Parts: sequence; C-alpha cells; structure tokens
Amino acid sequence: MTAAPRPTARHFVPPQNDLHEFDADVAEGFDDAHALFRRLRDHCPVAHSADFEGFWLLTRYEDVAAALSDSETFSTACQNVVPRVATSGRRPPLHLDPPEHTPYRRAIMPLFHPPRMAAWEPVVRKIVAELLQPLVARGAADICVDFSYRLPIFVLAEFFHIPAEQAERIRDIGADFNRALQVRDLAKLEQTSLFLYEVARDIIALRKEQPLDPGVDPTSALLAARDDAGNPLPDDMLLGTIRQLLVVGIIAPTTFTGSMAIHLARHPEHFALLKAQPDLIPAALEELLRLYTPYRGFARTATRDVEIGGRLIRKDEPIALAFTAANRDPEAFDDPDSFRLDRSGDRQHMAFGRGPHQCAGAPLARLMLRVTLEEMIARTNGWEITGPVPMTTWPEYGPLSVPVRFR
Repeated sequence: MTAAPRPTARHFVPPQNDLHEFDADVAEGFDDAHALFRRLRDHCPVAHSADFEGFWLLTRYEDVAAALSDSETFSTACQNVVPRVATSGRRPPLHLDPPEHTPYRRAIMPLFHPPRMAAWEPVVRKIVAELLQPLVARGAADICVDFSYRLPIFVLAEFFHIPAEQAERIRDIGADFNRALQVRDLAKLEQTSLFLYEVARDIIALRKEQPLDPGVDPTSALLAARDDAGNPLPDDMLLGTIRQLLVVGIIAPTTFTGSMAIHLARHPEHFALLKAQPDLIPAALEELLRLYTPYRGFARTATRDVEIGGRLIRKDEPIALAFTAANRDPEAFDDPDSFRLDRSGDRQHMAFGRGPHQCAGAPLARLMLRVTLEEMIARTNGWEITGPVPMTTWPEYGPLSVPVRFR
C-alpha cells in the first residue's frame, strides 16, 4: 500500500535554526514544562528553539488566542504540530484552512451535539466500568498502560459502528500508534499510520455497502456531505478525514487521565471533596483541563512576515501554540497554578483550542473524562503513586505511565 501524497499547500522554508532560547527536546519531570513556560512567559514570551528543525513558541494567552482566530495569517495546512510528525497524506479538517475545511466540520459536528452525547453516556460508562473493575479489584494498576491507553480506542470503535473483528484490530493498532507517537518511534508510527489508512478504506467500503443514518454515524455523514458547490467530498480527502477521526481522540485522553490521577494522588483533599460532592466533578474536570492541558505543540505556519511581542516571525516559519502555557497565564487566570472551582471571572481555558479548528470532538472527550473521573472516585478511596511517572514530550504534555495502589 502506498502512502497518500504529502501536503503541498506551501513550500517549507527552514526557520532561524541558529536562534536557540530554550530546550524542547529534553526529558522532563511532571512539573518541568510548567516551570519552563513560567520562565518564558515572564522573560521571553515569544521564544525560538532550534530543536525539531527550529520553531517559534507562543506562551501568553492573548498571543495564542489571537493566532487561533486568524487563519489567514496563521495556517494549519503546512504544519499542524511541533515536532512535525505527519508521515502521510492530508487529513481534513485539521490539515485544511477555512473555507476548505468547513464542509468536513459541518458534516461531523451534529454527531457531537448534546442529545447525541446524552445517548452515548451509558455506552461510555459501561466501557469505563468494565475496564476499571478488574484493576480496582486487584488493588493496583498503571492508570495509563492498563486503562487510558485502552479506553479511547474502545469508545472510538463503538462510535464508528465497527464490526467486532475489525474493532479488535483497531484496539491493538491504536495502542501501538499511541505508544509510537508518544516516544517518537517514526518507523512504527509510519507503519501503524498506513494500517489506519487501510482500516479507514475498509470502513468507507462497508458504509457504501451498508449505509447508516448520517445523524449517528460519522462515515455515513461524510459520505452524504456536499461542498458549497453541491459536490461530494473527494475520495482521498474523505479517506484522510476518517483516518484522522480514528486517532484524534486517542492521544490526549491517555496522558490527561494520567495527569488527573497524579493530581488527586498529590491532593487527597481534592479527592475527598469530590468524593463527598460528586456534583462538583464537571467543574473540577474543567479546572484540571486548564491546569494540565495535554497539548503544548499544536502549530501554525506564518503566511507572511508578522510581529508578535516585538519579535519578527518570518513567512513560512512554524509556530507552536502552547495551550499548556496559555492556560496558566496570570494575565488570564488569577492564581493560575492553583486548583480552584470559583473561576467565573477568569478567561475560558483553551484545552480544546479555539476558533475554526477548535476540537470538534471535545464533547465526546469531556464525556469520557468526566465519566472516568466519576467512576474512579466512586469505586475507590483514593490511590497513591508507587513508581516513576515518565513523561511524554512535544507535542503533548502528560505522563506515559502512572503506577498506583488503590486505597
């Protein structure tokens, strides 16, 4: 099977590789990224690193928000993460700028509306309970390896209405893809990515033969979609979209669930509060998303020379938008490093982005994470961390492994 052609929207020009103001390609502890971002926000809020072929980094809330809202100046069509990890063809809607991306989002957005999420809650809760129950019963587990690597893949298999045999293949390869991306095993990443294209082709073929209601099935919705001229979506772009949707929800829930587990182990008083008042869990989830935002390397490419914070960013240079840094900016959030449930006067966090590329699947992600938090708190009396918590690196933030002993 041959790979789809690489993006050709804009010619890539190497950035200012000799300008190096911070190290990005380093091993980190759980708190190190936040310490780095705090220093950069205070002293060099628009910074450049020579790591990962060279890139700019925006750390202030206002700068990140402005870039997210200006797709004419900051394009996602050339490079959408730092470091560059795409190994095969373009995958809408993430790899397209407006208005080209709009028909793809328009097709899938209804699947994430509140009535659909309400229908999905018992399905997600059943999956979460079946994964957690044996781990709690044995008294110890690795929250990431044993649980959160598996949960999103199980949910996505249901979401795409994939037959059981195919779902098992996706669960296995999805976990391999997840691990390869986290440790930047490029050979394994390309191998699993191409397999996911094969899976996407099979799903599309199945839905052409056995269509489902476009209101409940993403593949059927995309097959039924039309662009502004009334034409069906191109076959290669539809394939890329299904491939993107298969994995877009895998990575962030994996590491973020580990971050939630670490926070509640460090702060048993917060666990006790949520145990006593489970109605606070939705608000607590939003605060944890702000504190431990799992994306720090979503990228844009400058379409022209642009000045930000007194720094000149040249046309075609990649820019990482550090949601993880922006969500702890003291100009946007009072006492930003603290867990607080009374933030009505603060800005809205950007854990799922903003603007035309705000995460379409955020409602399903929130559902998975909220139910996970509810079930972990309801089924245990807390937990303690029993070993090292190795961290992922760019473009994500969060632990790869969180071994715990349940109380």
